[in-house]
Amino acid sequence: MYIKKIAQPSAMLEEIVGSVQGHRDGHGFLIRDDGESDIYLSSNEMRAVLHRDRVKVCIVRQDRKGRPEGRVVEIVERPEQPIIGRLLHEGGLWLVAPEDKRYGQDVMIPKGATGTAKPGQVVVVELTEPPALFGQPVGRVKEVLGEIDDPGMEIEIAVRKYSVPHEFSALCVDQAKGLPDKVLAKDRKDRVDLRDVPLVTIDGEDARDFDDAVYCEPAKVGPAKGWRLLVAIADVSHYVQTGSAIDIDAYDRATSVYFPRRVIPMLPEKLSNGLCSLNPDVDRLCMVCDMLVNAKGDVHAYQFYPAVMHSHARFTYTEVAAILGNTRGPEAAKRKERVTDLMNLQDVYKALLASRAVRGAVDFETTETQIVCDESGRIEKIVPRVRNEAHRLIEEAMLAANVCSADFIQQGKHPGLFRVHEGPTAEKKDILRNYLKALGLGLSISDDPHTSEFQKIAQATKDRPDAQQIHTMLLRSMQQAIYTPVNSGHFGLAYEAYTHFTSPIRRYPDLLVHRVIKAILLGRKYSLPSLPVPGEAHAKLSKRLEKSRAAKGDAPESSAPRVRMSAADQRAWEAAGLHCSANERRADEASRDVEAWLKCKYMREHLGEEYSGVVSAATSFGIFVTLDALYVEGLVHITELGGEYYRFDELRQELRGERTGIRYAIGSRVQVQVSRVDLDGRKIDFRLVHPGDDLVLRAMRDKGLSAPAEGGRDKKRGAQDRRLADAERNRSPIQALKASVKKAAAKKKGSRSTKPRR
Repeated sequence: MYIKKIAQPSAMLEEIVGSVQGHRDGHGFLIRDDGESDIYLSSNEMRAVLHRDRVKVCIVRQDRKGRPEGRVVEIVERPEQPIIGRLLHEGGLWLVAPEDKRYGQDVMIPKGATGTAKPGQVVVVELTEPPALFGQPVGRVKEVLGEIDDPGMEIEIAVRKYSVPHEFSALCVDQAKGLPDKVLAKDRKDRVDLRDVPLVTIDGEDARDFDDAVYCEPAKVGPAKGWRLLVAIADVSHYVQTGSAIDIDAYDRATSVYFPRRVIPMLPEKLSNGLCSLNPDVDRLCMVCDMLVNAKGDVHAYQFYPAVMHSHARFTYTEVAAILGNTRGPEAAKRKERVTDLMNLQDVYKALLASRAVRGAVDFETTETQIVCDESGRIEKIVPRVRNEAHRLIEEAMLAANVCSADFIQQGKHPGLFRVHEGPTAEKKDILRNYLKALGLGLSISDDPHTSEFQKIAQATKDRPDAQQIHTMLLRSMQQAIYTPVNSGHFGLAYEAYTHFTSPIRRYPDLLVHRVIKAILLGRKYSLPSLPVPGEAHAKLSKRLEKSRAAKGDAPESSAPRVRMSAADQRAWEAAGLHCSANERRADEASRDVEAWLKCKYMREHLGEEYSGVVSAATSFGIFVTLDALYVEGLVHITELGGEYYRFDELRQELRGERTGIRYAIGSRVQVQVSRVDLDGRKIDFRLVHPGDDLVLRAMRDKGLSAPAEGGRDKKRGAQDRRLADAERNRSPIQALKASVKKAAAKKKGSRSTKPRR
């Protein structure tokens, strides 16, 4: 007789706080603040709560696999979040179907609460009655965004869906209008005059705000030769005073958000594209990191000072790469007065790169894509972002300035924000080890890995067909970088101390770092203004920090100078770091959502077309394929692989046909046809194309016409896997890959994974 396993009484009594994450099928999960395994919430529990609600949950039972299921005991906080969706008129009733299917319920709109909206339009809804166990949520139309296919609609949806501030306050706008149009004579007082130094900016073709400029010349460093490297950064802190209206809006945003064809800036345009932007041929105020770099690429000495500069040229990465590739070519001839300066920058870059190799900093090969649109907003093409030598040159110069900034703050024993990136957790180390073992690479990581171990694996695999996926797994095995006043180094870059100094136009932490550096130079202390403390983000990230500190209780102390802070200062700086970290995540999520929407919209125009691609992930329900020509990823469901039974090998990360032995693993080359696009779900489905396949038959299937039935066992397997896939594919391919590796490792140890399926 089997006895149903139940949770222990102590676990059942414990109230666990976290955020609700809904699922389009109606159930949900509690994402715990403490980072432990998610708790499953049934569709019945989800009736009275909303996606993103902060709640208290107690565990009521565990299933056969030990996965916890919870009951909501209290709604701690219901964020003031608008719901975006399409207005529908059905059976005499008005309702809004949320664009984000994780909400799980339509919102009822009473008669007279639709405003000027018409059926089918995208609207923003404000809830007037929350959901209840036996009643749907009720709301009113607050804003009409337009038709779903309007150009830019995906961005309008994203900024509201992720609560991205996109309108400056009236006070902020008025304050920006009152700023001068150019640098005034009084502003140049007590600054080093660098206007005769040929500082230049190097950015992308479409860049509009220029916050960094560089210059390099040979110099004697000690007894040997080296370079003097100047990194000049826009002095935003001169114009944005602490606690001012502009400062409050900038803190609220914490970062600029970049979408295709549109940027939501952290600062008003008068500052971001004008007064603070290091545009060519105009005077600008800046903060300078003036470094002496030796032949080994080590910063021998540095100093910070406020200055006034005059950019002598605006270069693009493409231009600089062409000039350095051929210093006697046509591009170099156009800029001959600056060629020597660029060659000096190249020389110091090579030295800095050599120093990077000695440190063992990781350098992963990953591909980012760029969506190119025409003037009307229609997508023309999707192309990879190509990084050339000029990109890396600027990156190394900025890294050097950021390291000097962190050191300066530590030496000054002043509170500030560091950019901290910790190594992998024990769980992530196990996942990565099992993944690498399954690949048969003969490479792994130690119990206390150094960054160089990751770089060694990256170098050894860079020429493999699955290098992109291996490097992504290496990257994902690490923790996300955060801003915090407690420095514990940067694992990925192999720095003992690191911060962000070089982008104050678009990142609030950089602005704070500038203020701290100025305070140290003047022998003063910079005090943070009273800033609001975020709820959900603060709770989740602070729990993570607490766990990190507890884990480091026995770790040896750093040799760096300790910064003494009062309890109030500690809380204020920690809150600022948590807020900036959370808003950085928010910006990334909003950008990814828009990119996924645009890719789906683009692929709707290519339904039925065939492309070659490479398998980027394998799962129990199919394979994810990235197209060669379009850089778009989609799922080939297991039922589309062919007329046989496929078994998933979790450790090897491959699907293998039982009858033919055909294998589909990461890096396998395939030919696929675009079969379905789900714009709301941001998902694309492919069908595997075999030589001799009947094109007419495939077209019939796409149109829903009858086709020959599948084999009995395969059909049954397909039906089961499709239900599974609907739940599983909400994960990214990498998340699915990591989960299956983890599951395989657990099986190998004779145990089972305790993380609920999402």
